[in-house]
This record gives sequence, structure tokens and C-alpha cells, in this order.
Amino acid sequence: MKTSLVRTNGIDIHYAEAGAGRSLILLHGGVVSTNPIWAGSPFAYVSHMTALAEHFHVIAPDTRGGGRTVHSGGTITFDQLADDVSALIVALGLEQPLICGFSEGGVTATIVGIRHPSSVRAIVNDAGYDMFDPRAPTFGMMRRLFGGNPESTRADPDVVERYFSSSADMRATFELFRTDQDSAQGAGHWRTYLGRAFDRTTRSPGYTFDDLRAITAPTLVLVGDRDPFCSIEDGATAYRMLLHGALSVLPDVGHRIPRSAIDATIEFLRRHA
Repeated sequence: MKTSLVRTNGIDIHYAEAGAGRSLILLHGGVVSTNPIWAGSPFAYVSHMTALAEHFHVIAPDTRGGGRTVHSGGTITFDQLADDVSALIVALGLEQPLICGFSEGGVTATIVGIRHPSSVRAIVNDAGYDMFDPRAPTFGMMRRLFGGNPESTRADPDVVERYFSSSADMRATFELFRTDQDSAQGAGHWRTYLGRAFDRTTRSPGYTFDDLRAITAPTLVLVGDRDPFCSIEDGATAYRMLLHGALSVLPDVGHRIPRSAIDATIEFLRRHA
């Protein structure tokens, strides 16, 4: 796996690259990045790059403001993230790549399909459709996680640190997050990251399930049946709004990326490559 930088949409996008064949843009979820230190984490694609690269030319960018993709401004919106992906496609000369995202990355992948419908060949939204419901419990859950309570209006990094100190596994995840962000963009950047993440994950991105009708690419809605953020019911709603949709529910899976999710992703994308 090699890494590169490309200047586009006003920033230098850092991305990892592996494999050959039809290009696949792989969008990580919140908190994590493409840094190899995330290998073994149940929330990161890093552990699955090899499996995906056996079938596709995988291009995995760091999200604006996270990992090694620097953002010098303030709030980062999902529209910006989607436009970053569209600009990356143009900058790298990719012809209708496939696109897949988990959690926050799934939101971004779907908004790419809404804003730039002809730019991608097929989409996988893995556990990232909840934010298209303006009444989703996710928004309150994220305010509690990043701010300390469901009514929070800004991030409180100290609350986040205390929350992730409640168990050894969660503490290990937090330490990976802090090490990753600070080593990439300077001491204390993890606090800046949380502030920006709070802004975009605690409110509607400005699109609802109805907007999924604008997506012309075949799209797989993928979720675990134990996911606390993305309900099966909302997954079915998203699926029904899609012109060319598919729905896959993974048994006994929470908000994470098991090998079964990768297998479902590969099977779907190979059919539409």
C-alpha cells in the first residue's frame, strides 16, 4: 500500500492506494483515518484493505480535517466532504469509480451520489443512512458523546476523554485516535477534530430520505441488526427511496465493520463494476 497527496478543492488530500482494476473510493468513518495504526480496529477499513485490493484499485482518502488531510478553516460540512470526493475523482482522472463508506463515510458517499450523480458507478452505504432522518436519535446521541448531554451545543473534549476511559478497550481506541490526529497535524489537534465533528454530526446534513431519489447509481444499504445508530426500519426506508437499491442486514452485528460486511460489499460492487 502506498500513500500520496493530491491538491484539489483547495486542500491537499492524503490518500492510501492499493490493488488494481476498477477504482474504488473507500471513505472511513469518524474518529479513525487511513493510518495503519488502526489495523485491527473494528471501526476502520485499514484491516480490510488487502481483501478489497484483491478485487479493486482501492483509493482511501483521509477526510478533510482528519488524519493527514489538513483543513485550515472552521466548520466542515458534509457538502464539503462530498465535493472533496468529487474533486478527487477528477484530479486522479478516475472514470466513474465505485464508492463505499462506513458510518460518516457512508453519509458522504451517499451525498456524492446526490450532488454528483454521474460521477460514480455504484455506491455502498454501510451504516451511514441514519442522518437522512431529521428526527434520528443519532443527533442526540452524538451531542451526548461529544458534548456530554443531549442538549450540548458544542464539543467538550474532556468529556470525550472521560467517556472513553470507562473501559480498557475504549481507552485504547481513544489513545489511537489522539495519537493519530496529533501525530498527523500537531499536538492537541484531536480537540480541534472533535469540535468540527460535533458541528457536522449533531444536526441534519440538509438532505432527507426523499433526496435519495436523485441517486442514479446502484446503491447498497448495508447495516448490522444490532446497530444503535442505524435502524433496520430506516434502512428499509432508504432502500425504498432508491431507484436502483439493494438492502443487506447482517445478523448479530453492531456499529462496526466485520468481514461479513466486506464480503457483502465486494459481492455487490463486483456485480456493478
